[in-house]
Amino acid sequence: MLEEPLLAGILQATILDQDDVSAAFSFRLAQRLGGGDLSRMAVRDLSLAAFAGDPSLRPALLRDLQAIRERDPTCSRFIDPFLYYKGLAALEAYRIAHWLWHQGRITLALNFQSRVSEVFQADIHPAARIGSGVFIDHATAVVIGETAVVADDVSILQSVTLGGNGKERGDRHPKIGRGVLLSVGAKVLGNITIGEGARVAAAAVVLHDVPPFSTVAGVPAKVIARSKDQAPAFSMDQMFGDGI
Repeated sequence: MLEEPLLAGILQATILDQDDVSAAFSFRLAQRLGGGDLSRMAVRDLSLAAFAGDPSLRPALLRDLQAIRERDPTCSRFIDPFLYYKGLAALEAYRIAHWLWHQGRITLALNFQSRVSEVFQADIHPAARIGSGVFIDHATAVVIGETAVVADDVSILQSVTLGGNGKERGDRHPKIGRGVLLSVGAKVLGNITIGEGARVAAAAVVLHDVPPFSTVAGVPAKVIARSKDQAPAFSMDQMFGDGI
C-alpha cells in the first residue's frame, strides 16, 4: 500500500486503526456491503457480533485467507485478498449470515445473502454448511444451495453451482468432501456426494456420486481417471494428463 499514496487512507482506516483482524475485516466488509438496506455501521456491528458470538469465525477467516495465499498464483501478499478479493469477502459474509440464520434472524440472514449476491455476484444460502480453508476464486456466478455441505480445504472456481436437480424439498443439495477441486463452470446437482480429494472438470455436470480421489468430466459427468494428485484443491491442477 505504501507505493500508492492515494490508497494510504484505506490501509490506515482498515488495518492500522483496528484492534484485531476481526475488527479490521468487519470494517472493510461494511465499506463494501453497507449502503443497501443496511448502513455501513449496521453491517459492521452485525459482523462484530458474529465474530464475538461464534469463536470459530476468526480462525476460519485466517484459514480461508491462507488458502488464497497458497493456491492463487496471482496472490503475493495477504493484504490484497483481505482488501479486494470478492471470493473471500463473499465467503466470510456468508459466515456472518450463517450465524444470523442460527440465531433465528432468518429475514436478516436472507437480506445479507441478497446483498452479497448483488455486490459480489456469489449466491450462498445462509443455511449451507461450509468448512474452513476454502478458496472461492473470483466468486462470480458461484451458487451454493441451502442444504449443501462443503468440507474443509475445498477450492471452488467461478461459475460453479452446487444446486438441486428439481423441485424436491428437504436435503437436496450436494455434499463436497475435503480437498475437492471444483473447476470452472462445474455443476453438481442433487443430494449427491463428491468424495474426498476428487476433481470435477470444467463445465462438467455431475448427477451421481463421485468416488474419492477420482476425476470426472463430461455432460453428464463420468469418471475418467483415478487422481494421482491426492489433494487437487491445493495444487489447483485442472489438467487430466496429455494436455486434456
